[in-house]
Amino acid sequence: MADGTISFPMFGDFAINPASSFKVGPLTVHWYGVIIAVGFFLAVLYCAKRSKEFGLKEDNIYDAVIIGLPVSLIFARLYYIIFYPELFKDASFIDYIAIWNGGIAIYGGVIGAFLTVIVYSKIKKFTPLALLDLVCIGFLIGQFIGRWGNFMNREAYGYETDLPWRMGLTYGGVTTYVHPTFLYESLWNFAGFFILHFLSKKRRYDGEVLLMYLAWYGLGRAVIEGLRTDSLYIPGTVIRVSQLLAAVTCVIAVALLIINRTVKKHDPKDMLCNKAPEKPGNAE
Repeated sequence: MADGTISFPMFGDFAINPASSFKVGPLTVHWYGVIIAVGFFLAVLYCAKRSKEFGLKEDNIYDAVIIGLPVSLIFARLYYIIFYPELFKDASFIDYIAIWNGGIAIYGGVIGAFLTVIVYSKIKKFTPLALLDLVCIGFLIGQFIGRWGNFMNREAYGYETDLPWRMGLTYGGVTTYVHPTFLYESLWNFAGFFILHFLSKKRRYDGEVLLMYLAWYGLGRAVIEGLRTDSLYIPGTVIRVSQLLAAVTCVIAVALLIINRTVKKHDPKDMLCNKAPEKPGNAE
């Protein structure tokens, strides 16, 4: 469904029918991939720019990216395949790897990225929490930009609605008005990026921003996922995988934030950014 007309009644007669791909010589380039790549590129630049504030070096960011990109893509695809097995019955090898046609799950990508950071940090002998604090802010950049790839593909929308900000999808002369859930999540992540950007400048311990990210993203995703029509479900149940995971993650993150604020004491000197350059945390 990547060729229908998109409209927003609150803007009057405004309607567009953008192509989901374009040609570069003999190659077909999908806007979905281009938008994801732009979000990823800006996230990397942001993390590299702020790396010193977290006790890291730019090389740490680039190294993690080189390793983490393929790992994240593999996990994002595997997550999708596991929870959409009916789409891959009698599938060929090309069908399994055809991510240019869509079919990747953000949670799978995030899991892959987290595992990469943890392993890389252990190898470099510094706490993964400092790198995760920075990377999760970059996630929000990639996520709020990347959701517009769903817009180009006419996917990740919600149930029918008559709310003023509804989005119209027209196919064969028939228009259906739905929740623009891709937009909801994009705006939620956009707000989260600015909030965490400024709060990260006053963090009290390594891992604090990570918990804020998990709480913020988990809350938004738990609510928005409930409006979508294309959710991944736990096989044999009516439980949405992403909604359950988001809700549990949010509750745990909030609980840990409260515990770390009221019970557990943190010494700022223990943060990676406050350690001497010669210490393992800031090693090459």
